[in-house]
Amino acid sequence: MKKYFVSALILFSFFSCNNDADKTNAENKVMIKEETVIYAADTAKMYSFVAYDSAVNIKRPVILVLPEWWGLNDYTKDRARQLAAMGYLAMAVDMYGDAKTANNPELAGSMAMPFYLDPLLAKSRFDAALALIKTNAMADTSQVAAIGYCFGGGMVLNMARLGENLKGVVSFHGNLTGVPAVKNLLKAPILVCHGEADQFVSKEEVALFKKQMDSISAFYTFKSYPGATHAFSNPEATATGKKFSMPIEYNAAADSASWVDMKHFFKKIFR
Repeated sequence: MKKYFVSALILFSFFSCNNDADKTNAENKVMIKEETVIYAADTAKMYSFVAYDSAVNIKRPVILVLPEWWGLNDYTKDRARQLAAMGYLAMAVDMYGDAKTANNPELAGSMAMPFYLDPLLAKSRFDAALALIKTNAMADTSQVAAIGYCFGGGMVLNMARLGENLKGVVSFHGNLTGVPAVKNLLKAPILVCHGEADQFVSKEEVALFKKQMDSISAFYTFKSYPGATHAFSNPEATATGKKFSMPIEYNAAADSASWVDMKHFFKKIFR
C-alpha cells in the first residue's frame, strides 16, 4: 500500500472563526473559544476547527472529530462545540483538505472514496491533525480519543485498527468494514453506536465486525438503537434523506442515548 508522509507541521496559524467565536454560557460559566487552524498534510492544505472552554486554564483531554462524508460542515463543528462545553479540547478535522464540502451524495461519494480505497491516506490526514492539536497549550497529550460520524465513524475505526495510540474511538452510524483487525496493532478501546435500521450497514457486516473483534479479544462495546437509521444523530438527516431519496432520518432518542453512551465511555477511558 502506498505510503504517505505527513509534512512538517511547523507552519500553522490560528485565527478567530468569526465575530461570534467567543460564546459565553453565563449559567454554566463556560466560554467557548473557537479557532480555525491551518496546516499541511501530505499534498493538502487543511482547515480544521478547534473549540475549547477558555474560562479555565488547565490541560484537558483531546477529542478529534471526523465528519460525515459531506466534509467539515456546521454539524461537525457543533459536535466539537458540545465537547468543548464538556471540558474537552475538541478538533473537528478537515479530512478532504482546502475546507472542501459536498452538497450532494454523488460529490460526497467521490470525495470520500479515496480514503476508503487507501486507509493510509486517511491516516496521514489524521496524523497531521493529531500532531498539530498536541501542540496546543491546553492539550493533555496523554489523553486523546477520536469520534466520527458515518464516513468519519468508519475512519476512526480504521485508525484504531491501524494502531493509532489513542485512549479510545467512538463510531456513530459508521460503516464497519475496513482494514483487518490485528491483535498486536489494535490498542484503542472501541465504542460503536449503530442504528438497527441502518440500510447502509448490513447485518452481515455487523456480524463480521463482531467476529473480527472477538477473534482478537478486542475491548469493544457495540450499542444498537431500535428504529434508528443511518445518520440518526444528525438533526438535518430527515430533510437530507427526503431531498436525495436516501434512507436516513434523525432519531432523537438514538441521538440522545448514543451521546450518553459516549460520555460513559469517556469516563472509563480517561483516567
